Amino acid sequence: MLQDYLLTEKLPHFWCSGCGNGIVLQAILRSIDKRHWTRQETVIATGIGCWGKADDYVTTNSFHGTHGRALAFSTGIKLANPSLKVFTLMGDGDGITIGGNHLIHAARRNVDLVAVMVNNLNYGMTGGQYSGTTPKHAFTKTSPYGHVEQNFDVCQVVKAAGGTFVARATVYDVVQLNQLIDKAVDHKGFSFVEVISPCPTHFGRSNKMPSAPAMMRWIKENTIPKAKADQMTREELRGKFVTGIFEDTEQEDYSTAYQRVIDSLKEEKA
Repeated sequence: MLQDYLLTEKLPHFWCSGCGNGIVLQAILRSIDKRHWTRQETVIATGIGCWGKADDYVTTNSFHGTHGRALAFSTGIKLANPSLKVFTLMGDGDGITIGGNHLIHAARRNVDLVAVMVNNLNYGMTGGQYSGTTPKHAFTKTSPYGHVEQNFDVCQVVKAAGGTFVARATVYDVVQLNQLIDKAVDHKGFSFVEVISPCPTHFGRSNKMPSAPAMMRWIKENTIPKAKADQMTREELRGKFVTGIFEDTEQEDYSTAYQRVIDSLKEEKA
């Protein structure tokens, strides 16, 4: 049962009303439950931030690391015990702004884990400062006159770095979110799913969307499926969230490649 993986005594959760983190956590735990993985063979590793609190609510093995370093710790966990099912949960601040270097190298190495980055377009936990995914011209606590920097398209960054499964979903479309999480879990290699999620407390309030329904409507109205987006111009796609699968290829994963080198050295010494 789904509840077997959830520390119900820790509820109600820490997240603000209207936050999408609970929706994403449920999708992950549902995928684990569907495969009947034990708590002992599953690891949820997090960094710092609102989404980084997710490990507080699970009964699986968990690791709470420092800001931006969740993927570095996850790589070590997977190499130490390749049989473990490793999930790395990061926010946009944790995953691409502070932890961007670890993100591109985990993708390059093709580490066999599932990385789920919840993108709420700002630093939600620390007061609503802008992050590497904050849209240009958006307002935040540290860009009160409009953000002047171009934001990352995180999926394109991960794809360019070598990620073998790259996808984007939103918490508005829960059916697609569940499907993409399932595909990521079944993929052998580095699986990356970005999830667009509301932050009405900070990003929404700063951009005239102070309620969860208002932010959900905004996400819905600005989301375009990849098949349709492929027929649109770059200008037409400006400010839109393109959802779907951007990469799905097979390639030898890091743990397997590493073990092959170890085995060959043992054979030489024998």
